[in-house]
Amino acid sequence: MRKSYRQYCPIAHALDVVGERWSLLIVRELSHGPLRYTDLLDRLHGCGTNVLAARLRGLEQHGVVARRRLPPPAASTVYELTAVGQGLEPVLHALCSWGLRTLGPPNADDELVPGWLERALGALAARLDPGLRLTVRCGGEVASIAGGAAVAGALDDAHAVVAGEPAALYELIVHGDVAGVEIDGSVEAAVQLARAFAEPESALAAPAAAR
Repeated sequence: MRKSYRQYCPIAHALDVVGERWSLLIVRELSHGPLRYTDLLDRLHGCGTNVLAARLRGLEQHGVVARRRLPPPAASTVYELTAVGQGLEPVLHALCSWGLRTLGPPNADDELVPGWLERALGALAARLDPGLRLTVRCGGEVASIAGGAAVAGALDDAHAVVAGEPAALYELIVHGDVAGVEIDGSVEAAVQLARAFAEPESALAAPAAAR
C-alpha cells in the first residue's frame, strides 16, 4: 500500500504525488512529448513493468499524466503530461542544475539517456540572454539554445557551435573550461553556458519578484 507523509504541507503533498522512485523520471521523459507504454519502458532502464504501471496509475490519479488514443493509422495509446504535469518543468530544470554541481563528469561506463543534452541545455536556457543562439554537438546528440529555450537539432545561424565529449562539456558548463571543446564562432557565446550555471537559483525568481 502506498505510503503518505500525512502532513498538510505543499512540499509533503508534492512528494506524495511525484516523490516515489521513477515518478519524476517518467515526467522527465514525457516532458518532450507523448510516449507509448513500451517507449517509456525502453527509456527507463531498470524500471519493471509492474512498477511503471503503478507509477503511471498514480500520476494519472493525481492529474499529472493522461492517456490518449491516437487516431489511425497509429491507433495506439500514449501517455502525455497534463497542464498540471507540465508545471513540473521548472522543477526538473532546478533539479538538473542542482544535481549537476555534485554529479561530476561522466565516465566511459555511464549511460546517457536519450535526450539528455536537450534537457541539460534546457536547465540553463532560461538564465541566458534570449537573443543567444548556440548549438551543441556532444555524445552523438545535437541540441541548441534559441529564444531562451532548448530545442533539438542544430541552428543555421548560431552565434557559436560547441562540439566535444560529454566530460569536456561538463567542464565547460560547471567550471568554464573551454580547453576540451571545439568552438566554431563566438567563444564568448559558448562561455555564457558556464555563467548561466554559476548564476544563483534565486536569480530566476528576481524578474517576477520585481513586478
